[in-house]
Amino acid sequence: MTGWNVRQLREEERGAWEPLWLGYQRFYEVEIPAEVTALTWSRFHDEDEPMHVLGAFAPDSQRLVGIVHYIFHRSCWTAAPYCYLQDLFTVDDMRGRGVGRALIEAVYERAGGVGANRVWWLTHESNTAGRLLYDRIADRPGFIQYRRML
Repeated sequence: MTGWNVRQLREEERGAWEPLWLGYQRFYEVEIPAEVTALTWSRFHDEDEPMHVLGAFAPDSQRLVGIVHYIFHRSCWTAAPYCYLQDLFTVDDMRGRGVGRALIEAVYERAGGVGANRVWWLTHESNTAGRLLYDRIADRPGFIQYRRML
């Protein structure tokens, strides 16, 4: 199946988005508090926020089959902004059919449209299926993430 309809999710589509958001959390074995989920959803629909959400819909059913969240931010290395692709998720029965690629390409398009210098993201080393796609459509610069939770 091809021809995914990728677009910004509307505020009234939270009910379609949330099961995919919860699926993403299950995939990474995390649990994000309900109040953070509500805040995140509201940020997607606040024009003063740099956070955005896109959804991929199946052309034959208009069922939401994938989501991507992305955030524009400044960089010390360029005058142009960067775009951080924070979360990408496709429903199980649609994996391997081009949904993830369509969502990433849509983020590339939107980032290019605002003059962003790059789109970047992280994934877990165990995400072998995702990495097969990512290795085809992006460069892997070799950086290792360090963090300290506060």
